[in-house]
Order: sequence, then C-alpha cells, then structure tokens
Amino acid sequence: MKTGLIITGGRIDLAFAREFLQKEGKDAGCIVSVDGGLEMTKALGLMPNAIVGDFDTVHKEVLEEYRRDPAVLWDVHKPEKDETDTELAIHTAIKLGCRRLLILGATGGRLDHELSNIHLLKLCLDHQTEAFLYDAWNKVYLLTKGKVFGRKELYGTYVSFIPLTEQVRGITLRGFKYLLTDKNICIGKEAGLCVSNELAEEEASIEFDSGILVCVESRD
Repeated sequence: MKTGLIITGGRIDLAFAREFLQKEGKDAGCIVSVDGGLEMTKALGLMPNAIVGDFDTVHKEVLEEYRRDPAVLWDVHKPEKDETDTELAIHTAIKLGCRRLLILGATGGRLDHELSNIHLLKLCLDHQTEAFLYDAWNKVYLLTKGKVFGRKELYGTYVSFIPLTEQVRGITLRGFKYLLTDKNICIGKEAGLCVSNELAEEEASIEFDSGILVCVESRD
C-alpha cells in the first residue's frame, strides 16, 4: 500500500514534524505540498512530488526555488474555487496511487479549515484510502468497524470517539476505563459518553454495528 505524505498550510511545530518524519513518515513514497505548507516542506529539507494550491500564502522566493525542479508536478488553481487546497491535494495524492495518507498541517489554525479537513477524511474513505491527520497532540482518523488499541502503540493517553454520521449504533467498549455495552450515540446527544477515555488494560477494543466514528488519539 503506497503511503503519501501531505503537508498543508496549517500550523506545524517544526520539532514535532522532524520527529514525525523519522517515525510515522519514514515510509512515505510520495510527498504532496500544499500552498503555505511549501515553506514547512522547505524547512524540513523535503522535495515534494507534487505541489498544489492557489499559492496565496507562500513567499514567491520559495515558489521559484521549487519551480526550478522539472520533476515536480504542479497543480495550480485560482483562489476563487469550490475546493480547499487540502481537498485538491488529497485528490492529487490518490491520483498518484496513494492508498494511505498522512496529513500534517490540517489542524491548529482556522477552525473552519480544521473542521473541513476532518470531514475530508470521509472523502478519503469514499476512495478506499486510509487517512490520518497528525499534529503534536492528536492523531485523527475514521472508524467504520471495530478496532483493538494497544497501550504501547497509542498516540497519547486519551482516546475519543465522536459520531460523524447522525447515529452510531451498538457501541461496545472493552478494556477502557469507561465501558459501554451496545450503546447508541447521536450527534448532539450523549456523544460525550465516548470522549476522553483511557485504556485500563494493555489492550482495549471498540465494536459497533453501524455508522462512522471520528477517532482521536490525543495527549496533553
């Protein structure tokens, strides 16, 4: 499964990004840089396979530096468009054969963009592509079926499950501090039941019958 790294234009801690690349990002076979994320790409010493955006938030000097490399695929758009730059980057990465996406810079900035980026995980799901949003405190992805969590592999201390669909039915949590059995949760109703849980054992699991959950593994 080809892994793609997308570096988009939100806030990225440079020290975290360097550590991330040495661990989770080391297997990325394709790099897509998005608009303002191109400056972080340069700071990390990376050469992207593709550069996407309307380029209204990146310095011209950085753009010109990357334009000198003929191997880079450019996907240039006008600022007045229907898609966000991150959405365009996801489409580009999928066209380049990526079926697993690691996305940096999608959180921590403007809330409208952050919410949009979380919903873009559903776009990836519809294209049979795994996708994960990462920052220094969070790992965000979607669940459509059960999952087992190991304490050693967990991104942080806390695990939260938030409904993306109107209802998620039949949730059962085992091995967590707060347990559930065959519980339905809805948007705006009892969704807090599945926020800020913790592993009580070395392994914990979630099972559910239907719906889609946003899973957030987080740390303070």
